[in-house]
Amino acid sequence: MSRIIFHIDVNSAYLSWTAVEQLKSGAALDIRTIPAIIGGDRKSRHGVVLAKSIPAKKYGIHTGEPVANALRKCPDIHMEPPDHALYHEYSRRLMEFLHTYTPDIEQVSVDECYLDFTGIAHRYHSYVSAAFEIKDRVREKFGFTVNIGISSNKLLAKMASDFEKPDRVHTLFPEEIKVKMWPLPVRELYMAGGSSVETLKKLGIRTIGELAQADPKILELHLKSHGRMLWNFANGIDDSPVVTWKTEAKGIGNSTTLPADVTEREEAAKILLGLAESVGGRLRKAGQKAGMVSVEIKYATFETSSHQKQLFGETASDTVLYQAAMELFDELWDGRPIRLLGIRTSKLVREDEPWQMSIFDLPQAPVKNSGKAGSVPGEETAEAGKQERSSANALKQEKLSRALDEIRQKFGEDAVMRGSFLKRSEDDTSD
Repeated sequence: MSRIIFHIDVNSAYLSWTAVEQLKSGAALDIRTIPAIIGGDRKSRHGVVLAKSIPAKKYGIHTGEPVANALRKCPDIHMEPPDHALYHEYSRRLMEFLHTYTPDIEQVSVDECYLDFTGIAHRYHSYVSAAFEIKDRVREKFGFTVNIGISSNKLLAKMASDFEKPDRVHTLFPEEIKVKMWPLPVRELYMAGGSSVETLKKLGIRTIGELAQADPKILELHLKSHGRMLWNFANGIDDSPVVTWKTEAKGIGNSTTLPADVTEREEAAKILLGLAESVGGRLRKAGQKAGMVSVEIKYATFETSSHQKQLFGETASDTVLYQAAMELFDELWDGRPIRLLGIRTSKLVREDEPWQMSIFDLPQAPVKNSGKAGSVPGEETAEAGKQERSSANALKQEKLSRALDEIRQKFGEDAVMRGSFLKRSEDDTSD
């Protein structure tokens, strides 16, 4: 049979997860039922809308717009600050639940993933009934809702999941494209950004159907390779596989496309913390350690930059990965708005391989001052000691991460809540 791909997307994730947590704590009001947003500060009127309720949408409030605009549209709107640690935890629980169906899952952001249904299709009467089962179980188990899009490729499954919300299942197979997708405005097509949409308008292209029937050579002339990609997407052409961590032969990583562009280092640091935890957990589950860490930044302009660094020794520690990622981020980021962040590890070794020691892991004998120009008494010893402490700390942090894994495995995932690495990192660098 041909592939069957699900795209599973949490409805207004940040706001839904905040609402569920508040209700569990005894709140009388479900903020999903009133005009409400996540993001920003009412007093300063700074920040952007990260998520909105359906009632807020009726006021014309959009995700990604300035909070000041939302307050002008609805002065009494309810606002909640973002809590990325909470979002990461709910995301982890959801992905853990979905993995009870199949390991063939590609998580693409904190609140969405692709699930390759093909290998488990024989267990169900139909793919639609299976999708409804998953959707309903998520609502009953966690208290929030998801949309599920179904198709034969990832692109069309994602487009389908964006149809009417919330708590819905939609199909979009190639034979349904003309009726369900082509009448939509071209801005609704995946990867059709603002500048591309404006260029297409100048070419007289306003719907996805008009784009699909345009001459791809003309599109390439005006939009280069991006024009060809948009033409392919408008015609439902996509053969990309569902990539799980098990198929990442040379490395393990994770990335997230952000619901709104990030412009503050603190917000980026929280997101990288969550990614480091995810990657560290995958390394330990796979019985691997990493010797190299890389960070990827995709800007709002879709320009991508990445940087990597060699670690002092192979590790699977969340803390060490996070600290390395922040060092790379600070070297890489040029201050522009960020659309996507990613962490990837490579140079993997089995966890049972001997520790690859450096000269700094050996006992350090006192080093006498050579008397050479520019030499400072004791500086060689100080630097060696610093490197030795760094290697020892990496081993200590990895043991801590594994201990937490064991506790959660024995007593449940909620038995231990990991503390924020972010605060510790900021305290360490404040001297």
